[in-house]
Amino acid sequence: MPDVDWIRRLCLSLSDTTEKLQWGENLCFKVRGKIFAIVDLSEGSLAPITLKCAPEQFHDLLEIEGIAAAPYVGRYKWILLENSNVLPASELEALIRQSYGLVVAKAPKKKSASGKPPSSHRKR
Repeated sequence: MPDVDWIRRLCLSLSDTTEKLQWGENLCFKVRGKIFAIVDLSEGSLAPITLKCAPEQFHDLLEIEGIAAAPYVGRYKWILLENSNVLPASELEALIRQSYGLVVAKAPKKKSASGKPPSSHRKR
């Protein structure tokens, strides 16, 4: 059963991922400074999770009970799962990995997890 700790371990296992508490109790997972997953910690261990999804999956996912367009960013194909048990663990993991992939593909290439350019590219 996926809970906050399971989601956190999965997200942090992905390359260049950092986590930051933002906007109150929202735990944001970022790659190269760009958010790919948000977990609302105020709801307990089966927290709501916000993810980016592939445009071709967006409307199909919205048909599933417990999944909605994410507030503010739904128009950019972000979804909100009302809790981490809306989908089986394997499907949730696939969505998290897909969200990461979609975001990392558009994230700035020159930034590392620290947000600074790699040392070989720094001006002296």
